Amino acid sequence: MTIRAYVGIGSNLDNPVAQVLEAVEEMEMIPDTILVARSSLYRGLPMGPEEQPDYVNAVVSLDTLLSADELHRALVSIEDLQGRSRDGEKWGPRIIDLDLLLYGNSTIETATLTVPHPGMHERDFVIVPLEEIAGNVKIPGRGFLYSLINKCESHSLKKLITA
Repeated sequence: MTIRAYVGIGSNLDNPVAQVLEAVEEMEMIPDTILVARSSLYRGLPMGPEEQPDYVNAVVSLDTLLSADELHRALVSIEDLQGRSRDGEKWGPRIIDLDLLLYGNSTIETATLTVPHPGMHERDFVIVPLEEIAGNVKIPGRGFLYSLINKCESHSLKKLITA
């Protein structure tokens, strides 16, 4: 059975726009998975340490036959391919970050994966591009997106590239 999943993408190192677009291209090649839509790209202030470049973010929707764990492993492989380092500070600069935001209506809590992604409902760089491609999607345990978007603090996102 096909599951609709949403993936958040972010980068603030080594030409972030190119990094985000490369990750989208790589996701198009995940077996048993179809890229359905990509949001516009947005530039925003970093979350966490302020002494780092602005981030470029987007969200994609995927229809997949993979389990959540298999899809997560595929996303980690793409991060590795693009040179992601995992030894930096939390919320520090990174070449690419791929987060499985939603996997159908599932709530998942394992040692390696939490879905819905924790804190996504508070982050404009996730909520704004998600709304662009998913409309009023329901976020398990949080409610419908439209009820969350007005509660989300704005960090002055700027649209860079439209979908």
